Amino acid sequence: MSLHDLKIKLQENGFIVSVFETKEEAADYLDKQIDNTTVGLGGSMSIKDLNIIPRLSTHNTLYYHGISHDPAKTMIDAMTTDVYLLSANAIAEDTGEILNIDGTGNRVSSSLFGHKKIYMIAGKNKISKNFGEAYSRLRNVVAPKNAKRLNRKTPCAIKADKCYNCNSPERICNALVVHYKKIRSMDVEIILVNEELGY
Repeated sequence: MSLHDLKIKLQENGFIVSVFETKEEAADYLDKQIDNTTVGLGGSMSIKDLNIIPRLSTHNTLYYHGISHDPAKTMIDAMTTDVYLLSANAIAEDTGEILNIDGTGNRVSSSLFGHKKIYMIAGKNKISKNFGEAYSRLRNVVAPKNAKRLNRKTPCAIKADKCYNCNSPERICNALVVHYKKIRSMDVEIILVNEELGY
């Protein structure tokens, strides 16, 4: 399925969708759309790959735990912003369902309520054939790689190879959110990029 076919499927689910060939084009678009406002961000390698944070910070007020000595407070502040940016961990191309997994809950809760608009970024590597493959991607690709990156004390972080369904207090796959359709309370725009972004 092409990104433009996926765009149609996501639009049928009520999402606003913008498609870009390159991460630079996507970053330029976001930099123009998000202006003079408050912006919260979840921890996201896809957003890091866009290199959008330095640009947005010149004309917006940003809240994300990567820039603070008090991450807990910053995550709470990020939940009250007008705009929130996060990545989609996986998208099922047959249904247009969007899946996100989280350990702390700040990202997934912000994807559900509290903002005027959220943007979800997804590179072509986030697209799975169906829900089952998307879910497997979360557990066996996304979570282990992020656990390793964050130096978590979990079985999956050692090899970053698969989920061991552990009971570690540092486990980062504690909650799953599925967006079947667009949330009624806020605008949701999906940014699809025809390049690999994040994990």
